[in-house]
Amino acid sequence: MSDLNTELINSINKCYEMCEYIEAKNVINKDSGYHFKESLKQEFLNFTLFLSYADKGFNEEERKFVKDILGFDMTVESAKIIYERRRLDSTHYGMNIPYVVKCFVLCDAGRKILGDIYHNKKAKFLVETYRAIGQSYVALCGDESEKGVEALTKYLFMFDNFLKEFGLLLPHQSTASNIKAVEEDNKTTEELLAELNSLTGLKGVKENINQLINLVKVQKMREDNKMKVSSINKHVVFSGNPGTGKTTVARLLAKVYKSIGVVEKGHLVEVDRSGLVSGYIGQTALKVQDVIAEALGGILFIDEAYTLTSKKGEGDFGQEAVDTLLKEMEDHRDDLIVICAGYTELMQEFINSNPGLRSRFSRVIEFEDYTASEEVEILLSMCKGKEYILSDAAKEEAERFFNDRVANKTESYANARDVRNYLEKAILNQASRIVNLDSPDKDTLMKLEVEDLKGIVLQ
Repeated sequence: MSDLNTELINSINKCYEMCEYIEAKNVINKDSGYHFKESLKQEFLNFTLFLSYADKGFNEEERKFVKDILGFDMTVESAKIIYERRRLDSTHYGMNIPYVVKCFVLCDAGRKILGDIYHNKKAKFLVETYRAIGQSYVALCGDESEKGVEALTKYLFMFDNFLKEFGLLLPHQSTASNIKAVEEDNKTTEELLAELNSLTGLKGVKENINQLINLVKVQKMREDNKMKVSSINKHVVFSGNPGTGKTTVARLLAKVYKSIGVVEKGHLVEVDRSGLVSGYIGQTALKVQDVIAEALGGILFIDEAYTLTSKKGEGDFGQEAVDTLLKEMEDHRDDLIVICAGYTELMQEFINSNPGLRSRFSRVIEFEDYTASEEVEILLSMCKGKEYILSDAAKEEAERFFNDRVANKTESYANARDVRNYLEKAILNQASRIVNLDSPDKDTLMKLEVEDLKGIVLQ
């Protein structure tokens, strides 16, 4: 068995251990007759059959995966019966969160277990295990069509949104990202600025950020020399379409500010509306205050900030979030920087919706869409980071694809996110192409050929 399969089985078994742990803490009513661990086993089976029949049906490669990884010895006939009996199609199964997943989420979000040994990250680990199962299943079972990949993507997107809704999918909660931030804290200001300036495209953004940093550095020098210092409003609006690098630039800016002594920690706390607004009276202010407490000493990055004021009306608490945010920004003006981000026109409406917002966010930095050549450059950089390379023919195909994509932008166009999705699909296609080769060499494992890229469709 490969190391990848062993790791996947270990993750699945850890999820089963979490089921037993939740049951042992009496979070689930044992008298109800509900078998938590067995239910999760069945849900993993449902998930794989859902992916199978989203495409061509249950085949021999998939049968072997289900047996080796999940422990179910299925025939094509028995798989079909289960699929139909449990209604595992996209309309029914694909639109609903399984009960066992809801239990994990509510257990973590509600802090049901005092002194939780998993630190209330059980739901996130479960969803990541689903993701690993799905990716392995689609990649290793020869799924060459778009339907299986599309079904997987939509299903996991539903899970991610569910976690976000309960505040369980915030980047600053990730232990791995916190460790990474600590490791990179030793970079000098010059090294961080070089990293910023090496980003593909973003010419106007780089100029604006460098000017802002220079202004802050000089004011800091004046302060150190007991000279008068001009007040600098460091809160910023990042406006532009999705995938233009707003989060990446914000993360680097936080580290630069730490390196020059503007903030103490230099971390980035990223939230959206779901991380700030509660559906219950009196809870939104507490939620905002908790997020602010996390962000002190760094930058609070509010993605799609316009959604805080776009749903005005009875029963919406977005305005309460804005009012609390403004007060907290004033109370912590020396140790908190806020960046609001979103679409250009909608962010303009957001800023103009409140005099307090307009006064605090006087600086707007526009992130322009990438050109086709810049997107190809980003693709090559992503390939390098993942230890892949494009053949000459594959590079020509990528250039053709992104020239067409940029020239005929759809509403779903997402700049670098499109590039990431494109590469992920190419990697899946390559895996399907070479998985049955006898001992492929390193060059084969690294190289993406033109057939891996042809036919890729992005929504």
